[in-house]
Formats: sequence, structure tokens, C-alpha cells
Amino acid sequence: MAFPPTPAPHAARLRSRNDGIDLLRGLSILFVVVHHLALKFRLPLGPSLLGEVLPARVIKGISFNGYEAVFVFFVISGFVITRRSLERYGSLDAMRWRHFYALRAVRIFPLLLLLLTVLCVMHLLGVPTFVIDKPGQSLAGAVASALSMTLNWYEGRTNWLPGGWDVLWSLSIEACFYLVFPVFCLLLRGPWRVVALMALTLSLPWTRAALQGNEIWQEKAYLPGMAAIAWGVLTALAMQRVTLPRELAGGIAALGATGLLAVVFYGDVLWPLMHDHVMSLLCVSAALWLAAAHGATRVMPRGLRWLTQMGRWSYEIYLSHMFVVLALTPTYLALANGDMRWTFLVYVPALIVCTLLGGALHRHVSGPAARRLLPHRVTAAPASASQ
Repeated sequence: MAFPPTPAPHAARLRSRNDGIDLLRGLSILFVVVHHLALKFRLPLGPSLLGEVLPARVIKGISFNGYEAVFVFFVISGFVITRRSLERYGSLDAMRWRHFYALRAVRIFPLLLLLLTVLCVMHLLGVPTFVIDKPGQSLAGAVASALSMTLNWYEGRTNWLPGGWDVLWSLSIEACFYLVFPVFCLLLRGPWRVVALMALTLSLPWTRAALQGNEIWQEKAYLPGMAAIAWGVLTALAMQRVTLPRELAGGIAALGATGLLAVVFYGDVLWPLMHDHVMSLLCVSAALWLAAAHGATRVMPRGLRWLTQMGRWSYEIYLSHMFVVLALTPTYLALANGDMRWTFLVYVPALIVCTLLGGALHRHVSGPAARRLLPHRVTAAPASASQ
């Protein structure tokens, strides 16, 4: 059963309102892909001819902020999921948890199951960089942890998994949020919900610092990631009934962008001064950008639409980009005989291939799965969402 067409002005408003969010999501996935290419044992930009032209601060900022980009994703997830829940159910008090879980499961698992199948086949075939061979790790353990959304815990107890598996650590944190969110909304109401969210957001620097002894677990623990998501939830709740004037929204967006750029390009200055509070600055800056983007009607410039498209396919790109990275790295090293001066030439083609692959997965896996697995009565929003 087809949905009734959305009136054109309303559809245009929703699309333009999402452009600012998709832009931030697109920038985040861009930084993730570049980070995984730029690692020193792959195709770093520093030794390339580009590294001789651009300042070291710029090269480092471009190359090594994939982890921070994932935390921006967390903030975006909290914001988007909360906003959509408010639109569907009218309020978080009225959340339908079965409906919520069905939507999340259909979004996550079809592509995840395909990815795990391919990773298992490549492991069994002995494809280099895809074989799980570290002490304490096994194919069964990796699959079980990925399906139970505990892969971050599995890596913290054992060691880093191969790159194609390792990216799933952030999905474990987001899935934990999806699992807890309806229960949290039903148990805590009114000001108590806001107080709990604020306590979680403020805990971020201390929960990271408390895990300093284990590098993997410090980066991938549940609580810091959930704190970043809570920033997004609070922002969506704050903007529920607020429409910012264009001038004020522009100022807030500029402030958020300034904070994000500071973390990316001046992290070496900020970390000694602020320590783990830098991650809070990152989350606050992302939240400010999202608050400004909420309700905005400005159309994205044509030159940035490729980034917003990357943002719309970010889940598919995130899960699949390591196949491109791990294929291009040995290919370049073999063709260039180890000459690292030209590594920068790989980045644009790699980003194009990653985007096209993500788009293909969206069209042929994620989209069809949503249409086939969810009946109209599940995907359709209840009447209260339009009130």
C-alpha cells in the first residue's frame, strides 16, 4: 500500500531542514574515510607531495580525526532519532516501543548481516587483512559480538579486530542507545528525564579519563558514546517548540562550526589544556550546529550537495568503506613500488568509489529491506505525530 504523496511545500521544507544535518553527517563520514586511508601503515598524506605544500596542522587535522567524527555521528543520531520520535508519537511519553524497535531493526540488520556474511567468507578464504588471527579472538566470537552489539567490549577484552570488523564498534554503542531509549522515555518523565540526560552529558570527560589504562576501551566504551548521544537528545528536546530567527541561527551555526574546526585543527593545543573536556567541546559544537539546522529553510549550495548525499548514505558508506580502503592500499603500494609521494592522488577516487558503493547498497539493500520487511501499518506515523 503506497503512502499518500506529501504536499510539495511540506516536502521541500523537510528536505531543506535536513540539508544542514546531512552536511554535518557527510563531513563526518568524509573524515572517517580519510582517517582510515591516512594511517601511517596505509597511504598517509604527510609524506606525500601534498604534505610538502600544506601546513602540518592542516594535514594532521584532515588525516587523524576519524574518532572525533564518530562522536559527531553519535550526537547526530541522538538528535535525529529524538526528533523523528517526537514527530511520530507526538511526545516521548507516547513512544510505541515495538514500533520503534521494528524501525531500528530493519534499518540496521539487513546491511549488517550482508556485511558479516562477506567478512566471514573473506576470513575463511584467508584474504589478507581480513583474517581474525590474534590470540583470544575467533570468527565465532567476532560474529557473536557483532550480532549482540558488544563488539566494542570484545575488542576491549581481546585486541583490535581487522579493519572491516573494527568499524562495528560504534554500531554497538548506537544499538545500545536504541535498545535503552524507549525504556528510558517510558520510565523517566518530565524534568527527571532532562536531569538524567544532563548528568549523562556532563559525565563524558570523566568516564573517558577513568578508562585511561586501556586505550581500546577508553575509545570505545559505552558511557562516553552514550553521553555524546545524550547531547543530541537534549538538543532535539530543546528545539521541539523553538524556531530560531535566521540571524540567530546563523550565529549559532557559526559558533558550532568554530568549535568543530578548533577541535579538528587545533587539537594539539586544546588537549593539553582541556584534556578529555575536548570531547565535550566537540559534542557541544555539533549540538549547536544541529540546533541551527533545525527548522532552517536555506537550500544547500550546489557545490556542497555531494557532501549532503554522502550524509544521506553515511550508514552504508561507513559499513562498506573499509573494503575500498583495504583494496586500494596494497594496489597503490604495488604500483608505486612504495613511493609515498603520490598517495594524495588516491583520495578523491577512493571517496567517489566509497560514495557510489554506499549509494548502491542503499538502493539495493537498505531501501528494499525497509519496503519489504515493514508493512504500511508499521512504517506509517500515528496521527499524533502530525499534531
